[in-house]
Amino acid sequence: MALTAKALADPVRLRVAAALALGQELCVCDVAWIIGAPPNLVSHHLWVLRRAGLVSSRRNGKLVMCQLTGHGAALLDLLNAGSGNEFPLAGHPSTERGPRHDGRLRPGRATAASGAQTRPAVPGRG
Repeated sequence: MALTAKALADPVRLRVAAALALGQELCVCDVAWIIGAPPNLVSHHLWVLRRAGLVSSRRNGKLVMCQLTGHGAALLDLLNAGSGNEFPLAGHPSTERGPRHDGRLRPGRATAASGAQTRPAVPGRG
């Protein structure tokens, strides 16, 4: 119990858990992009969450894929319900994103065939 409370006592770990709640399974670099933190910092916080039993991980080639455990998801839902709002994330899946490592595309950024970068229109710029 104390290990779980300590794991969720850090605001960065709460953002990591919230990012994992947005997707079923994410690699460390995707979590880092979503919360706007360096991958080595995210990796450390994921280690603390894994040790507390809130996150599980598996290796997929060079990538480490992580997801919330049932216990982790339930605790995060409980914290979200008690706070009345979601935890702030630096980026959000509905915002501009780049190509994923697994070959699937993130909406609004690049195409696998052309590799051309596109940016959403900025109001007031022609």
